[in-house]
Amino acid sequence: MAGIRTFDTNAAAYDIWFDENQTIYLAELEAVKDFIPSTGTGVEIGVGSARFAAPLGIRIGIEPSPKMAELAKERGVYVIEGVAEALPIADGTFDFALMVTVVCFFDNIASAFQEANRILKPQGVLIVGFIDRDSELGRQYSRRKKQSRFYKEATFYPVSELETQLTLAGFTNFIYRQTLFPGQSEVQILKKGHGKGSFTVLRAIKSRNGNRNQIQT
Repeated sequence: MAGIRTFDTNAAAYDIWFDENQTIYLAELEAVKDFIPSTGTGVEIGVGSARFAAPLGIRIGIEPSPKMAELAKERGVYVIEGVAEALPIADGTFDFALMVTVVCFFDNIASAFQEANRILKPQGVLIVGFIDRDSELGRQYSRRKKQSRFYKEATFYPVSELETQLTLAGFTNFIYRQTLFPGQSEVQILKKGHGKGSFTVLRAIKSRNGNRNQIQT
């Protein structure tokens, strides 16, 4: 996973960002919450400091950064060390899985989606929250990522590419929510669909087992 050392070194600074940017954080949290199933057992892949898992009631997380994992544990989340491309989880374990602002750091996004498919039960739900590369914020991050402490090694994706990779990995029935709209600074609203908000949340259903021979990178 790109930038593990960076997150280890700057774990505290990363976590403080959520306190200093409450409006953005709460908008993203609300957008993700809209898709979290009311029943079943879930896992957050790339749980970080558990700023999403803890308030959403997700008690298990996967995290490669030891320092970030320590913060997640302090928030009551059981953390398993591992990367998205090789999850240390048995097949068909979870009813749903969550990924928030982590797809841009995966070394191999196709393998990560394949692994998410593998650990989900039949008809399991995958929720992916991300910065849309084609949005205003996504374009800003892409232009300035070399100057960013956290995003200098990131790869941002447009909605269309994520949907293609998820389809290859065995997911279908895509539904979207979006927030962080241009011109809004105080109150952030949540809308259906994608294409206008910078933060997009995608919900997909496992329809079949992914075919590793079809995976594209």
